[in-house]
Amino acid sequence: MTVADLETKILELSPKERARLARRILESLEVLSEAEIEALWLQEAERRDRALDEDPSRAIPGEDVMREARALLS
Repeated sequence: MTVADLETKILELSPKERARLARRILESLEVLSEAEIEALWLQEAERRDRALDEDPSRAIPGEDVMREARALLS
């Protein structure tokens, strides 16, 4: 399975499941240096930017994102 395949599968998860997975992944990064973590976040930001450039219809309005985030935290 490629990283692209894995990303596709992950994006099929519910927001709550993705949040849980993201938390676990972030916890696993705690053994990395600050520079390594910063490089990974930069790579992720660039990946997301490319994805939006390729398919702007995937963009989610900020209001929707905040509503989902609040629902996950409550």
